[in-house]
Amino acid sequence: MDAITQLTGQMASHLGIAGLDHLGQTASRLGLMLERGLDVQSSPPLPAAAPSVPVASEILPNASGVGAAAPGATMGEKPSLSAWSMFWQADIIVKMVMLSLVGASIWSWTIVFEKIVRLRDLNKKAEQFEEKFWSGGSLEDLFDRIGQRPRDPMTAVFVAAMREWRHSAQRRNGAAGARAMLAQRVERVMGITQNRELETLERRLGFLASTGAVAPFVGLFGTVWGIMNSFHAIGMSNDTSLATVAPGIAEALFATALGLVAAIPAVIAYNKLSADIDRYAGRLEAFSGEFGAILGRQLDERE
Repeated sequence: MDAITQLTGQMASHLGIAGLDHLGQTASRLGLMLERGLDVQSSPPLPAAAPSVPVASEILPNASGVGAAAPGATMGEKPSLSAWSMFWQADIIVKMVMLSLVGASIWSWTIVFEKIVRLRDLNKKAEQFEEKFWSGGSLEDLFDRIGQRPRDPMTAVFVAAMREWRHSAQRRNGAAGARAMLAQRVERVMGITQNRELETLERRLGFLASTGAVAPFVGLFGTVWGIMNSFHAIGMSNDTSLATVAPGIAEALFATALGLVAAIPAVIAYNKLSADIDRYAGRLEAFSGEFGAILGRQLDERE
């Protein structure tokens, strides 16, 4: 800068005032340019800007694919909570519990439908037999028509009583004690036949009672086991978010739901069928009493 100023002074003595002003302005501009150049060289260079990358290739690996690919990767795949999925994702113990409850429910419904159809058929046959019995015809002819193969409990009671009546009538004597013993034997035979037929009719009803009492606890066992597995998985993964806990708990509660599905219809059906069978048993009791009275009157008429 001193050299430039000295040079400017020497030139001014030769150029005059006008030239001096013009030369001074030029020197000032040159000095500013040199200062700016020195400042630029003394400051560190700025880092190079990062190359621009298209958004689709930076954020979305496959920009041409479905737009839900990125949210799926961020939020995670939602677990399926359908009944079939919960069964296949459950533990082997919980699967066995579910299968046992489903099997018990299917067998319970099979028993229910079989008993409903059976009772309806028995009541219909009982009405047909009572119509023939009270028609005023001969009991001997009715026994011969029915034969030795009764089709329902009421007919079986009638056939058993008539068979005992015929066997005793062939060798009876006129003693009053013999007539009383015959009446007792006939009543005993009718009672035994009635109990045997009712036992056959009540067969497998105990399974309904057992299912209604045990199925909820079996389902609860599956629930407890499934929740234990869920908490174990939480402890292993150190993740207590609802998305992690929900599937395991849903599978566990599904076992309880199956237990209730098996138990509630079984209890309702057991109570209904028991009441219907008791009503039919009362119908057989009434018929046995009336038939015994008829046989007693015939014994009195034969004296």
